[in-house]
Amino acid sequence: MLKPSAEIRLPGSVVLVTGGSRGIGAGIARAFLSAGSEVVVCARNAPVELPAAGGRSAQFIACDVRSADSVAALYAQLKERCGRLDVLINNAGGGPPGPMAEVPARLIERIIQLNLTAPLLCAQGAFPLMQAQPEGGCIVNIGSVAGERPSPVTAAYGAAKAGLLHATQSLAMEWGPKVRVNGIITGFVATENAAEHYGGEAGIARMGAMFPLKRLAEPQDVADACLYLASPLAAYVSGALLAVHGGGEWPLFLHLAKNER
Repeated sequence: MLKPSAEIRLPGSVVLVTGGSRGIGAGIARAFLSAGSEVVVCARNAPVELPAAGGRSAQFIACDVRSADSVAALYAQLKERCGRLDVLINNAGGGPPGPMAEVPARLIERIIQLNLTAPLLCAQGAFPLMQAQPEGGCIVNIGSVAGERPSPVTAAYGAAKAGLLHATQSLAMEWGPKVRVNGIITGFVATENAAEHYGGEAGIARMGAMFPLKRLAEPQDVADACLYLASPLAAYVSGALLAVHGGGEWPLFLHLAKNER
């Protein structure tokens, strides 16, 4: 059982979470709601149930974050509703696996659009709002270990996430001092679809055993890192890539060497 999130309070702040209606994004939205923030989530389609915590629910704005026009409309609505933006969590991402020799060109384009173009478009839209505020703002890009190590059968996804980590540090240099930009490098996360992806509870247990912390991450783990980076505790943190992966994957060669003895 995980402990509750640390007591970080951000009352009155406005937070936008892309892809915030399910999975990691919903966990992040609930954490900021618990911290007293006004939370807006966006996705292409409205969810059956919006993230809620502490008797409060997130707001929803429909947006295809891969489309510049749709992102512009998102920020127009957000400015009209909330008048400001303090935190952007670029969480929307993902992509199906497939051997690169067989992946259709259109799918490669869509994966890169969702995992690299979209967060750049959303960051562009957030910048003028944050820059105009005396307090500035904070952008957190949700990356992946796939962007740091080889990512066979998800090469386009890994390449896009690698680009996002690079862009994080570049934007931190361009947009300081008023806009801080940081990234989170996530590992394997036990979302609501984890059992389906990892072969049931037994598969989740096997996956978790290869990490030093002996479990998969929970959405709350990623959410807590986002809260920290968005809080005054991280006032001098920009351009950082925070690893939230349980210590990293146990090297396969060590497992093979052990089994050969």
